[in-house]
Amino acid sequence: MTTSQKPTFDTFKGLFNESEFVYRHLGSNESKQADLLSAIGYQDMASFIDDTVPEPVRLHKDLDLPLAMSEHAALAKLRKMADKVTVNKSYIGQGYSPVRMPAVIQRNVLENPGWYTAYTPYQAEIAQGRLEALLNFQQVCIDLTGLEMAGASLLDEATAAAEAMAMSKRMSKSKSTQFFVDERIYPQTLDVIHTRAKYFGWEVIVGDFELAKSGDYFGAIFQYVGKEGDVQDLTDVISAVKEKKTYVSVVSDIMSLVLLKSPADMGADVALGSTQRFGIPMGYGGPHAAYFAFTDKAKRSAPGRIIGVSKDAQGNTALRMALQTREQHIRREKANSNICTSQVLLANLAGMYAVYHGPSGVKRIATRIHAFATAFAKVIKANGENKLSVVHEQFFDTVVVDCGSEQLATEIFENADNVGYNLWRFDETKIGVAFSETSDEEDFKVLTQLFVNKAHELPEAATVSLDEAHLRTDDILSHPVFNSHHTEHEMLRYLKSLEDKDLAMNRSMIALGSCTMKLNATSEMLPITWPEFANVHPFAPLDQVSGYIEMIDSLQEQLKAITGFDDISMQPNSGASGEYAGILAIRRYHESLGETNRNICLIPMSAHGTNPATAIMMGMEVVVVKTDDNGNVDIEDLTAKCEEHSANLGALMITYPSTHGVFEEGIRKICDLIHSHGGQVYMDGANMNAQVAIMQPAEVGADVLHMNLHKTFCIPHGGGGPGMGPIGMQAHLAPFKANHTVVPVHNAPNQCSAVSAAPYGSASILPISWMYITMMGRDGLLEATNLALLNANYVADQLKDDYPVLYAGKNGRVAHECIIDIRPLKDETGISESDIAKRLMDYGFHAPTMSFPVAGTLMIEPTESESKEELDRFISALKSIKAEIMKAKSGDEGWTLEDNPVVNAPHTAAVITSEEWSHPYSRETAAFPLPYIRANKFWPSVGRIDDVYGDKNLMCSCPSIENYM
Repeated sequence: MTTSQKPTFDTFKGLFNESEFVYRHLGSNESKQADLLSAIGYQDMASFIDDTVPEPVRLHKDLDLPLAMSEHAALAKLRKMADKVTVNKSYIGQGYSPVRMPAVIQRNVLENPGWYTAYTPYQAEIAQGRLEALLNFQQVCIDLTGLEMAGASLLDEATAAAEAMAMSKRMSKSKSTQFFVDERIYPQTLDVIHTRAKYFGWEVIVGDFELAKSGDYFGAIFQYVGKEGDVQDLTDVISAVKEKKTYVSVVSDIMSLVLLKSPADMGADVALGSTQRFGIPMGYGGPHAAYFAFTDKAKRSAPGRIIGVSKDAQGNTALRMALQTREQHIRREKANSNICTSQVLLANLAGMYAVYHGPSGVKRIATRIHAFATAFAKVIKANGENKLSVVHEQFFDTVVVDCGSEQLATEIFENADNVGYNLWRFDETKIGVAFSETSDEEDFKVLTQLFVNKAHELPEAATVSLDEAHLRTDDILSHPVFNSHHTEHEMLRYLKSLEDKDLAMNRSMIALGSCTMKLNATSEMLPITWPEFANVHPFAPLDQVSGYIEMIDSLQEQLKAITGFDDISMQPNSGASGEYAGILAIRRYHESLGETNRNICLIPMSAHGTNPATAIMMGMEVVVVKTDDNGNVDIEDLTAKCEEHSANLGALMITYPSTHGVFEEGIRKICDLIHSHGGQVYMDGANMNAQVAIMQPAEVGADVLHMNLHKTFCIPHGGGGPGMGPIGMQAHLAPFKANHTVVPVHNAPNQCSAVSAAPYGSASILPISWMYITMMGRDGLLEATNLALLNANYVADQLKDDYPVLYAGKNGRVAHECIIDIRPLKDETGISESDIAKRLMDYGFHAPTMSFPVAGTLMIEPTESESKEELDRFISALKSIKAEIMKAKSGDEGWTLEDNPVVNAPHTAAVITSEEWSHPYSRETAAFPLPYIRANKFWPSVGRIDDVYGDKNLMCSCPSIENYM
């Protein structure tokens, strides 16, 4: 803290201590910071920053933000915005429904840092709890769709449909470039499909079943249930289009599939949709986990992640992320998709909803929803003299009523609003009423009163009006996990047992380079479950959500002040989605100038794997730019390639500070060079934690930047999602940001289609970032960046004698992360970065980022919230592991390079306590290599997992219960 911000006790300002949260967020106070500075040879922070951040990029002025606000004051300010939100009872439907999240799941998963602060389960041995929860989710999707395999979630229903379109092209044997879309699909889904298809060069054909049968398409997608609630058997149309080699996807309401015949039974190749109805609040659009199920033959072409069953070193059943070689960061420009963040936390919530309710419970809920709709339709039909008619005879939850006149429809619609109910207006005369899990007897009375001028009681008999031909006859959710945890005690203990298998940030720091695992403060998290933010439909009338829009606008202004950009688009709901939206804006800008030829995208070798994947998805040609020995962009090579491709240069995608963890001196020159050849600069915001309040990406020349709110701005990683990736844009790109076909985005042009299903992406998690920025304030944000840089340099300095630091800036300093090189050690001993990663588990730490961006390395990012004591524990662990490797090399005490605690790690409690122990090192050394570990020992639940076995014997559904015994 600066002297002026220190709390004093002789003034009320000091007693109120508005900047107290800044103390809570930062891991080191002034005294500890002085110790860190002294350890690396500096007397003060200013001289350290002068040596670390190049003068040409420095901002040298305060951000245009208020000073810090206390936690209670920030919550009170946000509460005033929330009070401006009207939470009507939602009967809108259209892909979003009110739900009841079981309280035991809300308290013990959604609100539990053991679940929401975990990282993507790349280190599977310390992520078995989340992996089991995701396997449960996959099993739910497999059971309900009838297909053989399912992934561990995608971003939302609309982007999942777009991914299905791209997968159809990969899988189809048709040479057509046309993709058929059922006219019954939700408009927001069609909007995103149009966006994606354009830059792949595909034509989207929208029409009815007859048009589907008569055309020649590489893929087709059908909605089940339709946007007007109608249920139609798709068997015949699917059969007809598949005869022409068309690959078929079906968008299915997950709750309807509890009752309805499965997509697989109708012949679908892919089934997808949202799992929001399984206990996830609407949240003004998100986050929600999309599901994606497919046939076995498509497993290597499917987007997203698959959790698979394998075995560990002791032969026990163990779970892992399967087929990781499909992932975009490995495949780069050959990737199937640019998906990076998925929706793990939301998938876990949806899966646990099925675990808690079981097959009987979800059938009761689905049947109740349908029975409500049936009873309501019966009332409408019985009052035909009022000129009302039910449009579709077969429906699941949505009854569309034709009111016979625009006047009557308007009267009913407005009266509903007046008494606190939101309905859906399809056209001048048709109104939709979508029943949900939360519908009750009082709702039935009100709704019948609105339509037929008489409040009807809910009938005693619950009737299923769907034809037998539409109903499924197979069992669902028959695995033991869905039939074992239905009491509160059982569910609570099951959730706790899974949590205890995982290493999250509530146990120790997760020093992942590039992924910025920051503190997710409790006060930031509290508002996401406020009803005003959690229970609002994304298509609710704008006059009901003024407080929501005020919060979003306020966050946009904060981000403008931080980045220097003229405009912000809040729609992208992941970092990869932000990348896509940024390059989309650039392409649209070039098109507006008549320069459609500008399709060359320059990407440095050090770039994130999502960058080339995104460029390819946008129809661009990737040209790789070399990097020099220090990890910087090779200016000579960049200049040559700019000149070679000058006429067609579209964009440069660059990460700053670089993916190598270095502030490049020449970033302004790089931006100027690209602009001189007619290109635009896209800056990847993954490393923004090194920028905030020290520099502004817009000021150094970037045209567009995506911001990972789940990194720099404290939205939790949630075990692999949710994320948010809004983009900042210079004024000339602002007219090309994504709009929305259902709810227009403020200041977005009408002709610009969407990149995500909801107008503001995953809006319900935006209060987290708003709270963080508000509580840190102008000066706190600068202190956070300073300390993030200091912590990284302290770690690098302390480790350099044991592990070479691969890249550094001009003065020997790194940015907010450092890369340690394991390759010399591997050459010397055969022990790899993977071995070190596994051994760190025995020391109670999650490994840093492994083999990215350079194979054979570990990339470490401690962030500003870790204390010196925690940094020292981590440093001592890595030093101890190095000593263990050297001991094995020298053969001391009989240790060998083939048998030592590093290559055998991690050590489970079962291994340590087994009667058989033939290793040259002691059990004590295996389990407690340093004294601090005894106080808080974390035991990995499985030994080292056999990745090869898992890929050769791929299974992504729940194994029988005996496998866990």
